[in-house]
Amino acid sequence: MRARVETVSVGGLPVRLRTLAPAGRLHDPVAPTVVLVHGIGMSHRSFDRSQRALARVHRTVSVDLPGFGGLPAAGRALDAELLADLVVEAVRSRGAGELVVVGQSMGTQVAVEAALRHPDVVSSVVLVGPVVDDRRRTLLHQALGLGRDCLVEGPRMNAVVLTDYIRSVRQYLRELGPMLRYPMLERVAALAVPALVVRGTRDPIARHGWAARVAAHADRGALVELPGAHHVQEHQPVAFADLVTEFRRVETLERLGGAEGTR
Repeated sequence: MRARVETVSVGGLPVRLRTLAPAGRLHDPVAPTVVLVHGIGMSHRSFDRSQRALARVHRTVSVDLPGFGGLPAAGRALDAELLADLVVEAVRSRGAGELVVVGQSMGTQVAVEAALRHPDVVSSVVLVGPVVDDRRRTLLHQALGLGRDCLVEGPRMNAVVLTDYIRSVRQYLRELGPMLRYPMLERVAALAVPALVVRGTRDPIARHGWAARVAAHADRGALVELPGAHHVQEHQPVAFADLVTEFRRVETLERLGGAEGTR
């Protein structure tokens, strides 16, 4: 399966798109597109294995945000609201219709904002290892969590994290403030779409209690835990892809059932 890779300029800022889809659905404007948004310091590589698993069934697009994945630094901090607009506009510019936005770590903030700001486009969100725990909202807490996570991620993911962080250090430092200040619980409570929260059972950054509170604040939220660490989507790519597919199936059935009930 070969990816189509292109860089789209939105408002003068570059967004790289890596599209993978089943045969014949690379340009399908009707089927929902699963959009994968990486965390702070990371790139599309944090979704390599899970995107391939998802692309067996879904049209998928993983993104590299400005300043990450080797893209030029933006020269300023980009908050979650702006990043959400950039992602939605970039993906939609390539013919995508309905979007299911999957965010990991800081990408969960972008996913939530995408759903809030573009309710006519985003039908559901998947929040993998959401941040930042409002009871651990300091740089020290984040550094300790990241250090502990390195002990359980495994060599492959740690290599991806290290090399991605080195490439994105300038933008990483600018995004720390907005990420730490983001009011996740308040924003999740405003969601009108279903939200699936996923965490790894060994994730020291998005701990169980915090992830459970995020899911509980959503009007239609659910929490599922899979074996793994903060990047659980890469530890369990097939299980994660199956989970997203089932979530999407149930959400569609509920929507269709609601439509039948209004007739």
